[in-house]
Amino acid sequence: MLVLLPPSETKAIGGAGAPLDLDLLTRPELNPVRAKLVDALVDLAADVPASLAVLGLSERQEAEVARNAELRTAPTMPALERYTGVLYDNLDLKTLTKAERSRAAGRLAVASALFGIVHGGDPIPAYRLSGGSVLPATGPLGSLWRPVLTPALADTPVIDLRSAPYSSLAKVPHAITVRVVTEDPRGRRQAVSHFNKAHKGLLARAIVRSRAEVGSVRSLVKIAAAGGLRLEPTGERALDLIV
Repeated sequence: MLVLLPPSETKAIGGAGAPLDLDLLTRPELNPVRAKLVDALVDLAADVPASLAVLGLSERQEAEVARNAELRTAPTMPALERYTGVLYDNLDLKTLTKAERSRAAGRLAVASALFGIVHGGDPIPAYRLSGGSVLPATGPLGSLWRPVLTPALADTPVIDLRSAPYSSLAKVPHAITVRVVTEDPRGRRQAVSHFNKAHKGLLARAIVRSRAEVGSVRSLVKIAAAGGLRLEPTGERALDLIV
């Protein structure tokens, strides 16, 4: 079962891998849209003020535009090392064993505005593009991604941990979904926003540390419990992660 994570706005810089080669990414059926978006983002980067406006950046973030300009020539690194931030801090890839890192590369994927989906080991450069961005050359990203991403995931069992802007890029109606909640003494639950990503990172970590495959909601609950997490089903394919 594939765990689909949200990306991070922030990315690790640099890398030791060769420049971007779309043919090395998982799911080659996405490559035509990937190539179109890479071209659009590189072209946009030639106009720094326009890039800042489209990407919602300040003048102090011009380095992000420079990285977009170098998408085709910049070094790459595995996707799970490229993305940073709270979720990935709690996944804490660097402290996993070799076997666990191998499982992470196979079990974890990241939703990406630029690449659609990248699996954990896919080599990618640093870039800046959000799920809600509208590139002048392409229009809304959802109109590009939904027609290809939705069928690409149709036959894949998925645990969907994406955030709203990335959920809108592809519908995965058969996915297992997880809501992060708090519970008061009366048992009333409320969705968590501030610590949402941290606990999703911990859940992803529990999944890759387990030798057992996630094959069902029941097995996911057991794996989470082994990692010290409390998951409770709220529907056939829905669970609450209670924190």
